Amino acid sequence: MGSTKYVFVTGGVTSSLGKGIISASLGKLLQARGFSVTIQKFDPYINIDPGTLNPYEHGECYVTDDGAETDLDLGHYERFLNVATSQANNVTTGRIYYNVITKERKGEYLGKTVQVVPHITDEIKRNFLALGNDKNYDIIITEIGGCVGDIESLPFIEAVRQFRWDVGHSNLLVIHLTLVPYLRAAGELKTKPTQHSVKQLLEAGVQPDILVCRSEKPVPADLRKKIALFCNVNFNSVIQAMDAETIYDVPMMMRKEKLDERVLSKLRLSTKAEVQIESWKEFLGRHKNPTEEVEIGLVGKYVELLDAYKSISESFVHAGAENECKVRLRYISSDTISAENVCTTIGNLHGILVAPGFGERGMVGKIEAARFAREQQVPYFGICLGMQCAVIEFARNVLGLSDAASSEMEIESKHFVIDLMEDQKRITTKGGTMRLGAYNCKIKKGTKIHHAYGKTKISERHRHRYEFNNKYMARFEKAGMVMSGINPETNLVETIELSDHPWFIGTQFHPELKSTVLNPHKLFVKFVKAALERKGKL
Repeated sequence: MGSTKYVFVTGGVTSSLGKGIISASLGKLLQARGFSVTIQKFDPYINIDPGTLNPYEHGECYVTDDGAETDLDLGHYERFLNVATSQANNVTTGRIYYNVITKERKGEYLGKTVQVVPHITDEIKRNFLALGNDKNYDIIITEIGGCVGDIESLPFIEAVRQFRWDVGHSNLLVIHLTLVPYLRAAGELKTKPTQHSVKQLLEAGVQPDILVCRSEKPVPADLRKKIALFCNVNFNSVIQAMDAETIYDVPMMMRKEKLDERVLSKLRLSTKAEVQIESWKEFLGRHKNPTEEVEIGLVGKYVELLDAYKSISESFVHAGAENECKVRLRYISSDTISAENVCTTIGNLHGILVAPGFGERGMVGKIEAARFAREQQVPYFGICLGMQCAVIEFARNVLGLSDAASSEMEIESKHFVIDLMEDQKRITTKGGTMRLGAYNCKIKKGTKIHHAYGKTKISERHRHRYEFNNKYMARFEKAGMVMSGINPETNLVETIELSDHPWFIGTQFHPELKSTVLNPHKLFVKFVKAALERKGKL
């Protein structure tokens, strides 16, 4: 289909308007027309990556197959497009400056004064092109984080301005996502914030080609004409994006607004292919018309910010639709759970998931949740730290090792059943140094994990420093805990389960990172099914 085309998505007025969802929705529609598409995110913060950020700062840290710790929007890209991303799909200001300073220290600038223009902007543009160096994509969508007008975003906007001249005007398109707020007191939608936002973009030398207007009310034709007139865009390039019932409605909404058609027209791309999106419609049908309902508790330490567990919550959406079931997630702070109140706090749930996390805070509540699920035969799913809590609980209350613990906790113990990985003991820096990315796992035949996957060799993504201590493996297995998945290279325990329990599984890896709309993760699907079975027995 010719050379690669580039679509840039910027935002104005306010953050959290949904640039990632618009980018993913557009990508889905273009993909459904037969184009090869990928999406990348450029974040303006100075951290090299979000791996060292508290989830309260930036939501969950999404991990790719190649071990990159990235922005949570990459999860949306993968869930919508069903295509894996990589390190090249997420670049921060910190990485840009790190690369430039490293080159300067090596003398690659031949004694020149290193400046934002051209050196920083050249490095940004080099990263714009990096994805296309690996694969010949028809279209690369690039989301620019932050808001137009932010000091941090200026070098990226300048790079977009320059890039249009580099690749040619017909090969680049800018979509600006903005807000058309509804003032309830006046009973009116207001276009002035959009006008000012576009004015700031124009002052930076970038003319948007398409405006996507977020609003809680329909944007009538007369207001669209006004926006088009004052923002110097075509009337049919003012796209309405009303608040949606679910993010998975947005591709269909954008199709109705003909966003993909406008993009193809402006990029001078033609296709006779109809949008092949029937499987997406089928998913939406199952998601919106469930025949059953279950309540599952998500026990974690960051529950005040739901984006901290974004991939997990979306995995339940996918698995729920697969089971034609509405999964009602109850977010429960592990700090609030104790031995005295565990029954009243989580006793009426159909399933319990103990979420990943780091540090000692909240461990007591997570361990109590694992104990309750084991003793009361409640379906249990422990992910990463959630698996480790199940191991500690089993060691204390079944093996009789009352001081069993993880060496991550700052306590004295003779039985660290969870210990720091050997190759982590010499590491002192924090960023990008955990066991990250996809690793192989060999599954024992006849186990619940094997029944879920239907095969014995899998690959899943990881993000951890601590592991099951294999010195205790024989004692655990003798008492009924099955080490059902093992890494064939390192002998690391990847999955555990209980043989005398309806569904009690822990995984050291993060299955939520591989669940997509079209391929719901099998473990989540089976967990929801187990919760349904428990509900049927109550």
